[in-house]
Amino acid sequence: MLRALLPPWAHERIGPVPVQPSYVADDGFPAEMSVNWSGAQPELRVLFDSLGHEVVWPGDSVFRTRRLDHVRETFTPRAGRPSPAPLWHSIAWRPPSGVVHKTYFGLYSWPHAHREAAVTEAMARLGLAAAWADTRRRIETVEGDREIEFFAVDLTDDTQARVKIYYRHHDAGLAEVERIAAVALHHDARQAQAAYRTLAGEGTEAGEAALSCLAFRSGVDRAAESTTYLRLPALVPDDREAVERTAALLHGQGVDPGRFRTLAAALAPGPLSGSRGVLELVSFRAAGRHGDVTTYFRLPVYDRPPPSPLSPVDLG
Repeated sequence: MLRALLPPWAHERIGPVPVQPSYVADDGFPAEMSVNWSGAQPELRVLFDSLGHEVVWPGDSVFRTRRLDHVRETFTPRAGRPSPAPLWHSIAWRPPSGVVHKTYFGLYSWPHAHREAAVTEAMARLGLAAAWADTRRRIETVEGDREIEFFAVDLTDDTQARVKIYYRHHDAGLAEVERIAAVALHHDARQAQAAYRTLAGEGTEAGEAALSCLAFRSGVDRAAESTTYLRLPALVPDDREAVERTAALLHGQGVDPGRFRTLAAALAPGPLSGSRGVLELVSFRAAGRHGDVTTYFRLPVYDRPPPSPLSPVDLG
């Protein structure tokens, strides 16, 4: 299925540098892999940048849901935006369940006023205007420098389908990202703070470009849940330490870290002590689901980053 879904760039030979650098990874490669470790079986996810190509899902009429159709034009020049928002797509599979599809609108190149306007209009179209207004008011009471970077929708009409808004933080402390997470209706602050301490060690900073995702569901009058993402290369000297801290978090959540360790070692180009950034980011969601930890891996494809004013974003 993955081969059928990927855009034309996936069938091109990989050269020494990316032909069209993507914002997905800091070396410009347009895809990443992540694993969520909650539940009886882990969930494998692949996120990829369409790089301007149309992606046609198998059974297209099934996955092009009403909510996506409602908002897609909102993120184009037809709605007054400065440019079409880049589209990213994700597929997630947790056996024995079926595949879950998600679409992300990248707002990172727009002026902030356009991002706010597009998100506000999209939430209104989806019947979530009141929930967004309440959440936005709560966020504005938290001091700090942050910006909206992505708007995402689950491609299903299920009542539990989410609409997600991603914030990137600048020079945030752990206390700040926790205050943003606590905006959500379902959030266990004690569990979240313990997870942050495990990943950040003795420090109080959230590291470079920490992320917060606020998820909205129909029938809930504010953000239903939140996920906090910490970028491990900003907090540890190498992948070995990143893996050790993440393994400790998984163990503390009652998840055997053995498969995680095996996967990290397999993806690294050499010893974990000699690499940095293969395990790019770890997220934690304290919304009542046991072991809700996701690990994001960057595939070491290119030797050096392409010239770009932007830093990569991680989603899930």
